[in-house]
Amino acid sequence: MRAALTWRDQAEHCIYDLAFKPDGTQLIIAAGNRLLVYDTSDGTLIQPLKGHKDTVYCVAYAKDGKRFASGSADKSVIIWTSKLEGILKYTHNDSIQCVSYNPLTHQLASCSSSDFGLWSPEQKSVSKHKASSKITCCSWTNDGQYLALGMFNGIVSIRNKNGEEKVKIERTGGVSSPIWSICWNPSRDERNDTLAVADWGQKLSFYQLSGKQIGKDRMLNFDPCCVSYFTKGEYILLGGSDKQVSLFTKDGVRLGTIGEQSSWVWTCKAKPDSNYVVIGCQDGTISFYQLIFSTVHGLYKDRYAYRDSMTDVIVQHLITEQKVRIKGRELVKKIAIYKNRLAIQMPEKILIYELYSDDSSDMYYRVKEKIVKKFECNLLVVCSDHIILCQEKRLQCLSFSGVKEREWLMESLIRYIKVIGGPPGREGLLVGLKNGQILKIFVDNVFAIVLLKQSTAVRCLDMSASRNKLAVVDENDTCLVYDIHTKELLFQEPNANSVAWNTQCEDMLCFSGGGYLNIKASNFPVHQQKLQGFVVGYNGSKIFCLHVFSMSAVEVPQSAPMYQYLERKMFKEAYQIACLGVTDADWKELAMEALEGLEFETAKKERKKHGENVNELFLADVYAYQGKFHEAAKLYKKSGHENLALDMYSDLRMFDYAKDFLRSGDPKDTKMLIKKQADWAKNINEPKAAVEMYLSAGEHMKAIEISGDHGWVDTLIEVARKLDKAEREPLLKCAFYFKKLDNPGYAAETYMKVGDLKALVHLYVETLRWEEAFALSEKHPEFKDDVYVPYAQWLAENDRFEEAQKAFHKAGRQSEAVRVLEQLTHNAVVESRFNDAAYYYWMLSMQCLDIAQENEQQKTEMLQKFHHFQHLAEVYHVYHYIQRYTEEPFSFHLPETLFNISRFLLHSLTKETPLGISKVNTLFALAKQSKALGAYKLARHAYDKLQGLQIPARFQKSIELGSLTIRSKPFHDSEELVPLCYRCSTNNPLLNNLGNVCINCRQPFVFSASSYEVLHLVEFYLEDGITDEEAVALIDLEAPRLNKRENKWQEMMSDSILLIKNCLQSLS
Repeated sequence: MRAALTWRDQAEHCIYDLAFKPDGTQLIIAAGNRLLVYDTSDGTLIQPLKGHKDTVYCVAYAKDGKRFASGSADKSVIIWTSKLEGILKYTHNDSIQCVSYNPLTHQLASCSSSDFGLWSPEQKSVSKHKASSKITCCSWTNDGQYLALGMFNGIVSIRNKNGEEKVKIERTGGVSSPIWSICWNPSRDERNDTLAVADWGQKLSFYQLSGKQIGKDRMLNFDPCCVSYFTKGEYILLGGSDKQVSLFTKDGVRLGTIGEQSSWVWTCKAKPDSNYVVIGCQDGTISFYQLIFSTVHGLYKDRYAYRDSMTDVIVQHLITEQKVRIKGRELVKKIAIYKNRLAIQMPEKILIYELYSDDSSDMYYRVKEKIVKKFECNLLVVCSDHIILCQEKRLQCLSFSGVKEREWLMESLIRYIKVIGGPPGREGLLVGLKNGQILKIFVDNVFAIVLLKQSTAVRCLDMSASRNKLAVVDENDTCLVYDIHTKELLFQEPNANSVAWNTQCEDMLCFSGGGYLNIKASNFPVHQQKLQGFVVGYNGSKIFCLHVFSMSAVEVPQSAPMYQYLERKMFKEAYQIACLGVTDADWKELAMEALEGLEFETAKKERKKHGENVNELFLADVYAYQGKFHEAAKLYKKSGHENLALDMYSDLRMFDYAKDFLRSGDPKDTKMLIKKQADWAKNINEPKAAVEMYLSAGEHMKAIEISGDHGWVDTLIEVARKLDKAEREPLLKCAFYFKKLDNPGYAAETYMKVGDLKALVHLYVETLRWEEAFALSEKHPEFKDDVYVPYAQWLAENDRFEEAQKAFHKAGRQSEAVRVLEQLTHNAVVESRFNDAAYYYWMLSMQCLDIAQENEQQKTEMLQKFHHFQHLAEVYHVYHYIQRYTEEPFSFHLPETLFNISRFLLHSLTKETPLGISKVNTLFALAKQSKALGAYKLARHAYDKLQGLQIPARFQKSIELGSLTIRSKPFHDSEELVPLCYRCSTNNPLLNNLGNVCINCRQPFVFSASSYEVLHLVEFYLEDGITDEEAVALIDLEAPRLNKRENKWQEMMSDSILLIKNCLQSLS
């Protein structure tokens, strides 16, 4: 572990406390009477915050990142938002010593010298509680249920959310060991809550929530001022009077130093979910460090040992995936593993472990030797009886008792060292230097052997299984392979960061780099596949890969290199590769290639490997390749492989021989032979013979397919009539081909035989035989949709839309029926057939009324649509006359009728104008008729309105002339034209903004359907409690006759009552 300084800043005052925003983007620092807000990425000061009048001692951020709090010697606590705005302030009786937010409820605990307070946003006031001593520090548990308070008198008080004391921890030392910092472990993986306590008795202690101490006190030899955990609780930061921050494990084992400072460290925290640490000092220095945890590990063949949690070692068996943990109480600095030996270097000693047994799968280690001595080394290697220490240019060989036996001094820095095996006590080491020199050293020999020297520095090394070849990765990421004896460079490959030889095959190696795994066999081209990480080992078909901190075994099929050897006819080498791991198909290919290449020994090995009767079966194959087919067949039969004899005869198209071979055999085999003969007949383009053979073999489907593809209807009819009705699949296939070959009668006969009525219906529909389809749907109503819907679609496609609409309606497809009508309506409007559009809208409204009666759920929606479509029907019906008037030279309507129609239409268009209706035409007709009938004011208004619209060229002159001439007319309307409301007797204006209703009583006008004059009708509603029958009876009552003068009035009144009575009866 090492600490790299990322940035540093200097404040004017002592840094007493600091807090990170939970997302890690901002850092809040308490310096003097201000808060300093920094950007953590580069140390930029974002903003200083002023609000306190005295020194700020503490600061804390809420877990949700929405607000933070600060406490000061001015006895106040200020709540700030994440936007750096102060929103609340409250006070205590003494200076504030510490603040802490509950991680779940965001309740704020603020502690002063004499009391502590609990506040949350929903509270109106702060609930305060007295303390028996000065509170110096506080911390909430993970679940937010308990608050721990550290006291100046050495006591820890654990309180619940209401401030009630639940546990009191009285510690040895008492007042002489004031507690200065406490912190709960934030890890959620721990079984129990753990409280770390640092006091000025120079001790670090751990306690459970119950108050029970965990382990013993850890002596520090300095006064601690701050203690804090990493986000996941794996490490502890501790700083104080020793002017540095130390990293400890969660159990209190010291791991190292993070940044030595020039004054006391008052606060230190880890950035959330990262390896960054910030330190605040007495002299105002703010330092931001990145902790770099290097991978400490060792590998030998299929055993991989690595450091975990800085103090433990895990040994992993890469093949079986077994793991064993060796627990330690000290920092693990180096690890080395070799065969049954494991060496672990700690700060003050080296432990040598051995396996309990010689079993290759044994994973239990025990301590063999302990060298209690401090060693400084860059690399550590362990052998059977020695350990090797690498110190830059120097190699030292020590016995397990710690005695130095020999030493080697190199010309340059040692970059790589590896044990390559050998007898116990005489192992060989492979050493690579920075100057490009590669040496072999034996632990019992003082002289180093130079294998070769290259011009570039060595990064990685490995030697082949037979010790004849050497692979080197240099600093230029090039993989170079040398012949050790001749020193010749055999080949080189770019983009390599690590290399490993296959321990079971001399000529195979792999190297990684650039996100790819490269496998090279002999001098063949490289085979590539994607892989993340570094290759560290290659054993058979398994490649061991290290990615970040995890080691994994990747299974790589050896097919590609095997085929590379086969292409060169190198059968023995291909066999060696296949033994490492290929598929069954690859094995078979190897055997066939070896036979063709007359490499019988290899082919024989392949057969033997698959457990076959080698002699007879192999000899049968040889006879077959020599053309002695009958002898081969006898041997196949003798060895119990009759199927191979049949395959041979079938492949050779010697079907007669095959039949003789099967004369007394299984009928299934005979059937299979006929089928193969039929396949052959089909392939040589003799379909008639193939069909006959397929039928005799019972392969009806293939016979039907061939007959259908060649259009042989007679054969299909014969097959279909012979087949049993239970054989659905071939019968349906026959029907399919009948349809395809345009023989619907035979198809119908086949469907009837199968009993597939649905397919029969579809056949009638597809062939447009509607009468048969209707007859079938009458007998079987469940097929109604399958008939009427396609029928309606067919009608629509043939422009018989109204019939299509009725067909949809009959099929119960109301939505499709409505959609057809809507399309008809739209087309009528686009084509300016407005009378048709009115009729279609009326039909639409009736459809909606039918749906409303049938479907209670859609009733409200359909009634709304009914009224809407009725309105549109009326509008288009009226506009039809306007359009004819403006487009045609002669009009069939009186001026008064056109005048009424124009007014009615304008009043109906108060909200929106439907598609196709022209306001210009309507206003133009109204203007002309108004002028002709003496409604000059209305005519002038219509002409003015026309000026604001886009006028067609054919109307331009007429409208301009009308606009001028109307100015010469009086500015009023003829009183004869003014409509009267027959309910309230109010004269209504000719142009009414409310539409076709009275401006006074809002009574809708009832118009004549021909002249569009207002009729003498008044709609009224019965009062609650009066039935229709009672209303008719009341109307039938005669009015009392007072005198003769009133007789005339009485007769008129009777006529009106009779009219109302008739209306009521029609409504009922």
